[in-house]
Amino acid sequence: MPTPSETGREVRLAALPDGLPRPEHFTVAETPVPVAGPGQVLLRNRFFQVFPSLRTLIEGGVPGAPMPALRPGDTLFGAAIGEVLSAPDGSGLRPGDLVQHWQGWREYAAVDADACTALDDSLPDPVAHLGQGHTAYTALTHVAATRPGDTVLVTGAAGAVGSLAGQIARLLGAARVIGTTGSPAKAGRLTAELGYDAALVRGDGPIAAKLAEAAPDGIDVLVDNVGGEQLQAAVAAARPGARFALVGTLATQLAPDGTGTTAPVELDVFQLILKQITLRGVVGTPASRKEWTERFGGWLREGRITFPHVRVAGIDQAPRALHELIGGRHLGAVVVEV
Repeated sequence: MPTPSETGREVRLAALPDGLPRPEHFTVAETPVPVAGPGQVLLRNRFFQVFPSLRTLIEGGVPGAPMPALRPGDTLFGAAIGEVLSAPDGSGLRPGDLVQHWQGWREYAAVDADACTALDDSLPDPVAHLGQGHTAYTALTHVAATRPGDTVLVTGAAGAVGSLAGQIARLLGAARVIGTTGSPAKAGRLTAELGYDAALVRGDGPIAAKLAEAAPDGIDVLVDNVGGEQLQAAVAAARPGARFALVGTLATQLAPDGTGTTAPVELDVFQLILKQITLRGVVGTPASRKEWTERFGGWLREGRITFPHVRVAGIDQAPRALHELIGGRHLGAVVVEV
């Protein structure tokens, strides 16, 4: 097995931004390779995920959220795939194994063995483990209980969750799948490649009017990654008994003039009551992960689903990748190949 060099690189927050973070707010620092302590695995990271919630963590986080705030000097973190270099006895891991863990944004990591998930060949490409299809699947099955014949709306449909949610909804038997996105180019890909019947472009007129036209009979299921005006429009378009799965708050999280730590929105409670709409958040859902991985792997091998993602080469390009993700440049998940 290859042995680590004496030093590795990691991405640190250099300064707090005034507004949205930009590449100059980060630094790629050289640091000694960590020494694995008792019960720890030494890993060389191969891939890690870039995700928009980092903006919220940089701004101080949200009370009660499972991820800690980031301060200047801190190393960023996130879902990663690492190659085992050494592992403690009894861990079941061997050098060369691939594991998933949460110490991304660095070349080397020492991670508690019980915080590593060994990867098998259940997915044809190990990078697919860094997708957010599990969140979309949980929202559509365990939270919103999508049924054959439903009309499904996915806001933020070109993101890591939304680019899989449309495909999953179609496989679950949805009769009509509608998405929202930020550009005509992405809208075209949603309908041509990713299972959507219609894609509504944000900023091109009131979203409520567009949704009323795309779903004249209303919607049964919402997977909401955005909040704000789009959540309001979904309430107006909901059929009686509609089920809403609340995943994200991109409308405020990525607002240049906000902090990304609050997501206020005014909803018509009369409509929630009269239509008997249910709203549930989707947070930390490990129970269905095995079920999702098995179905995802089968669908991928059968060619019934794709994993939309962009690979950015080199840890030194990670700050730029985050900037581009926040700016809406990419479709699907964004992964850095270390």
